[in-house]
Amino acid sequence: MKKTGTDVSTLQKEGETVDELVGGRIRIIQKKKGYRFSLDALLLAHFISLRNGDHIADLGTGSGVIAMIMAKRRECGKVIGVDIQEELVDMAKRSVELNNIHDKVEISRGDIRNIEALFDAQSCDVAVFNPPYRKLKSGRINPNNQKSVARHEIKGTLRDFLRAAEYILKKSGRAYIIYPATRMVELLSSMRIVGIEPKRIRVVHSYSTSRGEFVLAEGKKGGREELEVLPPLVVYADAGEYTEAMNGIFSELSELAKASDG
Repeated sequence: MKKTGTDVSTLQKEGETVDELVGGRIRIIQKKKGYRFSLDALLLAHFISLRNGDHIADLGTGSGVIAMIMAKRRECGKVIGVDIQEELVDMAKRSVELNNIHDKVEISRGDIRNIEALFDAQSCDVAVFNPPYRKLKSGRINPNNQKSVARHEIKGTLRDFLRAAEYILKKSGRAYIIYPATRMVELLSSMRIVGIEPKRIRVVHSYSTSRGEFVLAEGKKGGREELEVLPPLVVYADAGEYTEAMNGIFSELSELAKASDG
């Protein structure tokens, strides 16, 4: 692996960890206690199909993990990650510096509900987002502000994210989302309402016998009606270890990042 990046000791602050992913080719700065990226971010990153030179917007970028995985792919153009939380933006910027990918990734603070102030219309080929899963009045709101904003629709609803994606996407641009399977009907109907036609979905199951937990969805701006339903993805085998399919996803992400290292 080609050695790149800055000395972590100059960027890591007290109360933070530095975690490696995709075969150690990316290092992410996160809070020990607070919002931390989870498996769903890696599943979404793997689900994204890129074309050469695609300009990408990562809406609600959080720790910047998806933006940085995309930047490691050979086909990727510029990636702009936006988040409303100042502390997460600060950590994501330091992670970009740590990985020495300033030329491909830009992180900024902004509210996707005011998308016109952040992007020009029809300026991106791809929009990706992992929006808050829970409605504002659904379940206990976490007292940790980072976690509560990431999990509940406090600073933006699914429809807000979809409207933002429709605004920034070029004609035939693609949107990629991961969302709870229990809200799949709302996701697909909302995509169509804003003008992003669902084109490809995959349901994620914890175990082969368990109900669907998440749905991965790809939509095309102004696309025609035709939906491809992929085989289900099962995360864990009976003994609790990752399935062959999941290990394949981890390997593919690592190989894609390795290819960009030359």
